[in-house]
Amino acid sequence: MNATVPPAPQITGEAAPGTTAVTTPDEALTRGLDAWRDLPAAQQPDWPDRAALAEVTAELAGYPPLVFAGECDALKEHLAAVSRGEAFLLQGGDCAETYAEWTADRIKNKVKTILQMAVVLTYGASMPVIKVGRMAGQYSKPRSKPTETRQGVELPAYRGDAVNDYAFTEASRIPDPRRLLRAYHSSSATLNLIRAFTGGGFADLRHVHEWNRGFVATSANARYEAMARDIDRAMRFMAACGGDFEALRTVEFFSSHEALLLDYEHPLTRIDSRTGLPYTVSAHFLWIGERTRQLDGAHVDLLSRVSNPLGVKLGPTTTPQEALALAERLNPQAEPGKLTFITRMGAGTVRSALPPLVKSVSDSDIPVVWVCDPMHGNTFESATGYKTRQFEDVVEEVRGFFEVHQELGTVPGGLHVELTGDDVTECLGGAGHIDAEGLSSRYETLCDPRLNHQQSLEMAFLVSQMLSERAS
Repeated sequence: MNATVPPAPQITGEAAPGTTAVTTPDEALTRGLDAWRDLPAAQQPDWPDRAALAEVTAELAGYPPLVFAGECDALKEHLAAVSRGEAFLLQGGDCAETYAEWTADRIKNKVKTILQMAVVLTYGASMPVIKVGRMAGQYSKPRSKPTETRQGVELPAYRGDAVNDYAFTEASRIPDPRRLLRAYHSSSATLNLIRAFTGGGFADLRHVHEWNRGFVATSANARYEAMARDIDRAMRFMAACGGDFEALRTVEFFSSHEALLLDYEHPLTRIDSRTGLPYTVSAHFLWIGERTRQLDGAHVDLLSRVSNPLGVKLGPTTTPQEALALAERLNPQAEPGKLTFITRMGAGTVRSALPPLVKSVSDSDIPVVWVCDPMHGNTFESATGYKTRQFEDVVEEVRGFFEVHQELGTVPGGLHVELTGDDVTECLGGAGHIDAEGLSSRYETLCDPRLNHQQSLEMAFLVSQMLSERAS
């Protein structure tokens, strides 16, 4: 559908600490940031109250940035190292964040899970692991259909808490732009808590390793004990060498989400006072989804104009020509770390669908980070009626992803995983042997099924073994 939106608010610079904000950004640049308004915009809510939308976008445009341009640039440098095979990316979090689950414990558990996974992957890869959360902004989701029907009643589809409510009532499903303001404030509080966790001792590498020792102590995960012992030996060696330095106590942790709602992303796009370049300050890293990556569409146009590191989801129907065109459009300066292709092929398709895309882009000399999303291509409905994924299929797609890059001599750069730090029962299999009947015991997601805490750590150990084999 075409986006019909109110006039753009004034885009002003937001200064990083110690700098002066730009109050009169380049007019041509500002006009360019509005070009998306004249283009088809897929997956946008049909906001019924246009006056309320205008008020909300104007209010968002005056809010402080959630992240700073310098932080985005730092992530871009890390991703450039990933593209050269000098680091590995771990990106994980909820399919869609919800306001109901916006609690300190839930946030802590997700951060803890990602940190635990990162320790194991760091050991297997023998290189730094860049940690990015699908957190602090993942409050919207694209939908395959604009409406949902239950028992003969048809209502607008649930598009995430930033748009409407999951409750199946007419009032709840009306898109409300005021929910965008809550998305901003929830994201702000989440980022504050993440920064406290990752900079205040919670993320100390020695504590994280102790958590993993608890994981392998259970009989179901005993097969990973040998690797845990090796990591423990390495930790003791660092301690014996006096390795009590800042890098052990704190970590860098970046935020990301799908840049789906243009009425949220555009007001949060600002001109950086240092460089005069536009950044979307809603997150460090933004990606364009499989359903919104049209070359002539509004999403590609707006994000092609910002300086954040960007991602694009590529499914099995993507052609080499499309992948190359997206690379040229979103990374015209061939800037290392600027563009990440997140492939979501399916376990049975990855070995045939991925190679033509990797080869086409690699031959163009446009640097791209290749990341595997092993979740979305492996979704199906269980016999008991739950939308689910099989853990073994998820791991198999990662294995195929590594094999393709090994054969082509290219770099498998990382993982993009939907996960939670809680003991939900949404994906089948794993060491806990969740079966179809067990899904109902704690199935909590409002959108797509996530790996639970145990499955996420098990995946980290398995992928660590793949990385270790590749390095040897």
